[in-house]
Amino acid sequence: MPSGDNAFMTALQLIVGLDQTLVGIVLLSLQVSLGAVAIAAVLGLPLGAAIALWRFPGRGLLITLLNAFMGLPPVVAGLMVYLMLSRAGPLGSFGLLFTPTAMVIAQCLLVLPIIAALCRQVVEDLWQEYEEQLRSLGTSRGRAIPTLLWDGRFSLLTAVLAGFGRASAEVGAVLIVGGNIDGVTRVMTTAIALETSRGDLPLALGLGIVLMLLVALVNGAAYLVGESARRRAG
Repeated sequence: MPSGDNAFMTALQLIVGLDQTLVGIVLLSLQVSLGAVAIAAVLGLPLGAAIALWRFPGRGLLITLLNAFMGLPPVVAGLMVYLMLSRAGPLGSFGLLFTPTAMVIAQCLLVLPIIAALCRQVVEDLWQEYEEQLRSLGTSRGRAIPTLLWDGRFSLLTAVLAGFGRASAEVGAVLIVGGNIDGVTRVMTTAIALETSRGDLPLALGLGIVLMLLVALVNGAAYLVGESARRRAG
């Protein structure tokens, strides 16, 4: 097993040299996480806006569930998706288990409540601010959704970035439904766990560095978006 210094230098060489194994794992990770976040945003933004604008029986319970699912343990999400996609599950006939598609579904299940819950709060605040003005223009609640989503786009982008950070850094769900198959479903987090247990510290460190840079980039982007929104509001 290489020493810490040697492993770190080798990890940097893998990154700078664009090692094919490392690049393949990173690209698959981005493909899965970006796909999951895109689907979660398409579903979560309208859902959050609808919950914010309409009053209906069970609304309070639905909001409570959304807030609770923001902290859904990844292994529980992975187990739920596994049961749905297994041969005995309702979607078993599609053969999606242990594929990138299954990983996208699992990450989407983790990200969707975050985006929907944060969107609900943003849209609800904007509706309280602009309700009288929108009603005076004859705008219904349904027609107000695109306007409110656009007005709150900076805050909503922060919510989407938060969802991407959650998706890209999780390991439990994708490990359960993806199986960590080399070249097929091995992403950064699962590869780091595997390579560390096998003693391949350079690759594990290289992936860890890339993952940390990715998380820092997402957090930096979220901060800049938030600052831009605050300056715009001020």
